[in-house]
Amino acid sequence: MRKQVLFLALFVLGSAVAQPAHMRVERSTVSFISEAPLETIEAATVKTVGLLDAAARTFAVQIPIATLEGFTSPLQREHFNENYLVSRTWPNATFQGRIIETVDLTKLGSYDVRAKGMLSIRGEAKERIIPCRVVVHPLGVEVTSSFEVVLEDHGIRIPRVVQQKIAATVRLEVDLHFVTGPAR
Repeated sequence: MRKQVLFLALFVLGSAVAQPAHMRVERSTVSFISEAPLETIEAATVKTVGLLDAAARTFAVQIPIATLEGFTSPLQREHFNENYLVSRTWPNATFQGRIIETVDLTKLGSYDVRAKGMLSIRGEAKERIIPCRVVVHPLGVEVTSSFEVVLEDHGIRIPRVVQQKIAATVRLEVDLHFVTGPAR
């Protein structure tokens, strides 16, 4: 009888924690837009990778810079990768941290939260608090956000000759879908 009670207790406890807390990015779109007086530059990638620990409300996301596409011309993309983000030296932008609000990301619902962490672009890390919309649904967790990045905060200098073509502040749009399972 004691073995049955112990087995039942272990089964119930195991079921209570069976809800996987570690999730990986399955689908993503991360884009930026630079709106300057003489030119608008837009590019996006679907190659973002990341992990989310729903129970601990911690995350890490990596964006491979060279995978951004959609520039107006090949020369614009070349200048972006070689002169501004220097993607051969700093191939990834990263954001890692924690969700500030105490929300249960294992329960279905929609939450407006703030993600606090270190945003690293071009090797320059800066602590940021970024507003996010988190939707927990049966198939996973979707995180969306829109925020601005000051280029100078990350060591990106815009030469005077192109200041009318490249904005000093760009807008990032993020849409990440996390699912349970091992990282790819």
